[in-house]
Parts: sequence; structure tokens; C-alpha cells
Amino acid sequence: MENRPYNLSVWRVNMHDKNIRQESVPESWIRLGGRGLIARILLDEVPPECEPLGEYNKLIFSPGLLVGHMLSSCDRISIGGKSPLTGGVKESNAGGTTGMQITMLGIKALIIEGMPVDNDFSILYLDKDGGRFDKAEEFRGLGVYEATQRIREKYGEKSAIALIGPAGEMKLKAAGIQNLDKDGTPARIAARGGLGAVMGSKGLKAIVINGFSGEKAPIANPEAFKLAQKAYTKSLLEHPQTALYRDYGTAAMVEMCQAFGSLPTRNFSAGIFEKAEDISGEKMRELLHARGGASNPTHACMPGCTIRCSNIFGGEDGKMIVSPLEYETIGLMGSNLGIGDLETIARMCYKVNDLGLDSIDVGAALGVAAEAGLLQWGDGVRAMEMIDEIYSGTPLGRMIGCGASLTGMILGIERVPVVKGQAMASYEPRAIKGTGVTYATSPQGADHTCGLTIRAKVDHLDPKGQAEISRSGQINMAGYDTLGACIFAGFGFAASPESIRDLLNARYNWNIDTTILQSLGRETLTMEREFNRRAGFTKIDDRLPEWMRLEPVPPHNAVFDVPDEDLDMLFNW
Repeated sequence: MENRPYNLSVWRVNMHDKNIRQESVPESWIRLGGRGLIARILLDEVPPECEPLGEYNKLIFSPGLLVGHMLSSCDRISIGGKSPLTGGVKESNAGGTTGMQITMLGIKALIIEGMPVDNDFSILYLDKDGGRFDKAEEFRGLGVYEATQRIREKYGEKSAIALIGPAGEMKLKAAGIQNLDKDGTPARIAARGGLGAVMGSKGLKAIVINGFSGEKAPIANPEAFKLAQKAYTKSLLEHPQTALYRDYGTAAMVEMCQAFGSLPTRNFSAGIFEKAEDISGEKMRELLHARGGASNPTHACMPGCTIRCSNIFGGEDGKMIVSPLEYETIGLMGSNLGIGDLETIARMCYKVNDLGLDSIDVGAALGVAAEAGLLQWGDGVRAMEMIDEIYSGTPLGRMIGCGASLTGMILGIERVPVVKGQAMASYEPRAIKGTGVTYATSPQGADHTCGLTIRAKVDHLDPKGQAEISRSGQINMAGYDTLGACIFAGFGFAASPESIRDLLNARYNWNIDTTILQSLGRETLTMEREFNRRAGFTKIDDRLPEWMRLEPVPPHNAVFDVPDEDLDMLFNW
């Protein structure tokens, strides 16, 4: 990989001194992007024992290696730092327009460091000439939707925006960072791990990125890139899962998880939900078609995406309620709370988005609160009242906004579905045991996007071989996150694995082979685990909660029984 891209640089933003400087890319960073580059920067520059919301942590924006070319599903932005939720390494990625526009400015990594002298919040504006700090007082305290509207009115509608809501300003540990979709809706959230709280600790309400003042990322061999892009897109469009997600979105997973007994129900006390059909992807598609207006079951979150797995959930009046309504939200705020009505879930999702929070951790926290008797199963009205408490900043609201782990500690509940302080996504790990291995061992905490195994052709209830399946998934996903590729881009790349090699060689004039995805994945995981080791993590942190080993989950009455030895050997390449 001999040629350095001519226009890429590292942009450092110091919040204490309010200055921005551009630096050349260190040699060891050139071959990395996205999640892999975040891990490298954390190891190089962030003290692992530092306070996540303190002076020495850094907030990093890093586009993946394939970002910047409207390659279908490959323009995601990775955002990272030390997590205030897990206390370890954190990368969270999102679709939308941030990745594309930050690349157009030639930014390899945007590193936010230091803390403001006072309690003021700023807007960081970036364009081809550099950047500046503007006062954010007029936007402070605003929800994400109103803040976005006002920021676009002030800075123009073409710019990308990454911003936090009230939860990030309050430094709540489940706060994420919202990004605009292709239509300007702040719908794409880097949700997991509390990075919105880190952004709040840096005194940033929003980053406005005028990428169109720059230029498209150069391609060393345009003709070869075009051929590789054509092969990849063809494989993606021909894959049967592409049509499934185009028609039903991620909500297609409701019925699939119900069939496997892995749909989290009433705080993970069961794996099937009696109203699953009412919150399914099939039901949502039927409902949205019937309502018309703004409703759309098929929607692209970023320019150039051919899968279009997103959606716009509209009301009976034809106006948008929220976009998108994803499976993870349906699972954690629907079946997990005993709520079987899609519109109720959509309205809860809107509030959580407007606050700038992770719907997974908030949904899990509400489930724990229901376990403690603070709301009844199926009571959507009370659930929304509790979300409103977050707006008000009450002790109850702050507790829920800090996620399931803290909620369980305060309420004295044992059945808390978390690993390393982060809530599990909508896949019951006792029924899908390979995903349980991923939850247990991923350096990121319980995160399905780090290695979901539900599509593996195995007996998911058999503990044998699950560690190997998880290992393969974790390596591949760490690789995709380093490329800037959506999890669903994997359908096309799996069918055309040489495309990754050809795209990277054409883009950078490199000379790599077809093992590059796994090489990037192993390197990334190794660095992440090393950061966590230095932060004090041990093998005891690579475990599911004890109650999941003891408490059988209906309907299969399964426990999580993958041996500890398998978990401990997972990363011995």
C-alpha cells in the first residue's frame, strides 16, 4: 500500500483553546478507516484509565475506507471514543450524509479534544477553508428535530449535521449523536455507548459540515473502480435478502425472531410475544401502504443506497410520525415492554430520537423499570410519561436516560440484560447462542451489529460451535465497520468477495488480496481488546449475566450454556 491519498489529513479541534489545525496522516493510520482507525487513535492518544467525560477522552469522527463514492450502503460514518457507558472502547456508526461530506473535505479523522473553559456550547462549522466556532446558545436545550430545522435555516440545507439532543447536553450515558438522512431528517443515530454524552462534555451542540465546498475523494484507477462497483452492486441486487429488506426493512426480523423463540418479551423473560404479528414488518408495510401520505415502507437513508431498508412511519393524518422505525426499537420498546401497537412504539421512538438517545438502552431500561413495578406491561401511555421525565431532567428521567445498567442498580433488579454496562439488542441470547457469544465477548459491549449469527445454518440452541460462528461474524463485521459499509452491504460482498479487494486497490492504488476484510477485522478487534485490557477489563467481563445461565427462557426453556472456555479462547486467532 505504497501511495498516500494526496488530499487526506487529520483535523484536530481543541475545545479549550478553540482552535482547529490540520495535520498529515501518520503512517500507521493510512491503511485504516472507520472503526479500525478509531481503535488505533484511542490506543495512540487516549489514556485507557481516563474519565470518559473528562479532559483526556477524545471524540473521533472517522469515515471508512470506501466512503465518499455513493457506493451502495458504504458511506457510513464511524464515531468513537472511550465509552461512558462501558468504560471501554467504543465505536458507533450511522448512515446518512455525514460520512460522505466529511470525506469531501479530505478529512481522514476529525478529532475533538479538550474541554471548554466555561459551560458554553458551540456549533463547529467546517468547510474547505477550515472551520470556526459559533455560539450555540440559541439551540441549547432544543430537541433534535427543532434544532436541526433552525440550524439548517441558519447554515443552509445542503450541509451535513451531526448533533446531540437534550440527553447529550445532560451527559446521560445512553445519549447518541444524530446525523441527517438524505432528506435532511435527523434520523440516523450513532446510538450506542453514550458518545452523545462525550460530545456534550466537549461543549458541542452540533457539527455542521459543508462538504460540497470541497471535492469528491479521488480514485487512483477510476475504470477499475467502476468495474468493481458494478460487480458488487449486481451481487447486492441479486441477493434474496436485499429484496426482503427493501420490502419490509429491519422489521422483517420480528417474525423471524418469534419463530426462533428469540424475540425479547417483558424484560427478556420470554422469547415469544403473543402480539408479534401486530408489530411485524408485514403488518407495518400493510399499514403504511394503507395510510399513504408521508408513509413509505421503503426508503434510503443515504444517497446511492440500492437496498433502501429504512422507512417513514406516518400517521392517519398523512404526516410523518418518525423515520425510521427499526426492528431494534420495535423489539425493545414493543415486545420487551409488552406493547403490541406500532403507532405507540413509533411515537415513543420519536421522543427518544428527539432527546438524542439510544432506543435500545432506553427500551431496556424501561423494561427493567417495569420489572420493578414503575409501569405495567403494555402501558404505552405510562412509558411515554417516563420518557417525558427525561426532557424534564428529573431523577427518574435521568436514570432511564442513563440506560438499563444504572436503572437496574438503582432499582435493585437482577434481570438486567446488559454486558459491559450496555444493553442487549433485540435477540434473546439464550435462544440464539452465537449472538450470545458476541454479546459476551465483543469489546464494544452487547451489540448485535458486532456479529449477529441468526442467519447461520446451525442449531441455535446447541452450545457447540457457537464460539466459532461468533468469531467469524465479529471479524467480518469489524472489517465492514472499517470500510464504512452497512451490515447489509455484506450480502453483496459475501457473494462477490473479490469486490472489496478490487475497490480498495482501485481507490488507493494498493496491492492487496481477498483476505483484506478478515485482516482488517482481526487487526481492529486486537486493538480494541488491547485498549480494554489497559482500561482494566479481564475475561470476567466477557460473560453474560449470571441469571441467563440459570433462568430458562420460554418457549424452548433454554439457558446460555456456552462453556466459559469457549468464550476465553475466542480471540486466539
